[in-house]
Parts: sequence; C-alpha cells; structure tokens
Amino acid sequence: MLVFVTGAAGYIGRAVVQELLSHGHQVLGLARNDANAETLTKAGATPHHGDLEDIESLKRGAKKADGVIHLAFIHNFEDFVHSCTADTAAIEAMGEVLAGTGKPLVIASGTMGCPKGVLATEDTEPERNTPFGMRALSADAVYRISKEKGVRGSVIRLPPTTHGEEDKGMIPSIVGMLAKKGTLVYIGDGENRWPTVHRLDAAVLFRLALEKGTAGATYNAVAEQGVPMKRIMEVAGKRLQLPVESSSAEDVVKGIGLFGHILGADNPTSGEKTQRELGWAPKQIELLEDLQANYFDGKSAAKYQ
Repeated sequence: MLVFVTGAAGYIGRAVVQELLSHGHQVLGLARNDANAETLTKAGATPHHGDLEDIESLKRGAKKADGVIHLAFIHNFEDFVHSCTADTAAIEAMGEVLAGTGKPLVIASGTMGCPKGVLATEDTEPERNTPFGMRALSADAVYRISKEKGVRGSVIRLPPTTHGEEDKGMIPSIVGMLAKKGTLVYIGDGENRWPTVHRLDAAVLFRLALEKGTAGATYNAVAEQGVPMKRIMEVAGKRLQLPVESSSAEDVVKGIGLFGHILGADNPTSGEKTQRELGWAPKQIELLEDLQANYFDGKSAAKYQ
C-alpha cells in the first residue's frame, strides 16, 4: 500500500514511517522544507513537497495514495483557533479526494479532549466548551467523511505524553519551564493522572488502523490508563536533583500559563477496546521507567539547566 503521511518527518511521524516500511508499505511523506525531505529520503520514504495549509499539495498527495495517515498539526497555542481551522480544512480536502474509494484516512487527535476526572473510553464524547474544544472539529470531519463520502476514516486519540527517544513534548516542555524556576511542582495532592503510550507502540496502532480500522471508529492509543503527576515529577526531580513540592493551580498557571492547566488535568483513559478490536498489544517500556532511564541523564539533562 502506498501511504501518504503528513507530519512524516516529525517525532511520531518518523516512527510511523519506519513501522509502515518495515511491514511492506511504501510511504509518500509530506515535506515542508528541504531538511524534512532529506530526513524522509534517508528513511526510505518518498518526499512530497508542501505543507498543511497548501491544500492543493495535500490533494495531490492523497490522490496518489492508497491511504492517508494525517499527523501534521500547527502547534501554535497562541492562535489555537487557526491551528484547528487549518487542520479541519486539510482533512476535508484529503477526504474530498478519497471520496467513494473506501480508502483509509487515519488522523491523530488527543485524549485531553475528553471530560476530566472520569475514565474515558473510545465511546466517550469530547468536551466542547473548553479551550481545546475546537480540536474535536477535526474528528467530526473524519466521522462525517466516513459516513457521507465512502471513506474508511478513523481517529486515534494520543495521550498528553507520547514518550520515547527524542521526546520534546509535554513532559520535557513542562519540566523545562519549571526547572528554570528551581522547583518542580504538582497541583494539590498530585494524584491527577495522565494516560501514556510509547511512540513506537503508537506507530503500530496507526498502521493497524490503516490496515483494518473500521470506518468512523475512534481508537485510544493508551498503554497505561493513568500515571499520577506526582510520580512523574518525583522521578524528574530525583534525576535533576531539584526539589518537588505541591502548589496551587492558580500559582502554577501564573507561572507557566496554559501548560499549568495541562499539568493539573486528570485524564485517565482506557485503550482496552482499541486493543481488543485491532489486536494492538503495547510492549514498549512504560513511562516512569523511561523517564528514569532515558530523559534526564547526560546531554538530555543539559536542556533543563
């Protein structure tokens, strides 16, 4: 199968590209610059020049392919509305090209869009009245395209931490901001939970959804249902030799802005239905062990100082 992958040169994208290639697929990867094109070529993929807001390039890529995995997203939290609008437009454009073919269109979403404080499942409806509520519009577009246009679309919800080698996501970002202030913190008792998945396990799930996912399905890329934030900060604090203490939500938000709300989110999520339906079996190292072994030693520790 020739698969058009957006975000192919990114952190998760590179893992997905390798997973696809190792299982006999060919990859056409969206490349927004020469550096990305070189990365994809070295990996064994074919670069396709364009970007997320170049609608015609997306249509050309999707038209050539037997299926699409959409991972690209504009990570600009200062204009999140624009990021979400661009994402939905990209999905609709690729869906238009795939209409009537029954070909797969698999997109990335997030578990953080689900209601907080209760165990979310694949059947849980996302929140709409939050700062991140607009992200649900992308998933809505996939469900609509699947129902109305004969496309085998599915949505994969990624946890707030998709951990692994070269991670520059939520945990490194939040720990980095707090480390510069000299103290790592959690909110309240720190028992709010984050689901987790390793990037290599997530890559397997994207392949499985591409190969045999059901039209209109939601899949949760969750290996661990919920790791307490206090445990995460304790591991980071020990490795970085920084104090770890409780703080109020107000003070944390005042100190690190929007990331403070994310730090305090209680987002337990189940991936049991996904594992059962697709035969997905996460097998990589779990989060706390990964943090302990790989995140805060040697060169990786320098960025927190």
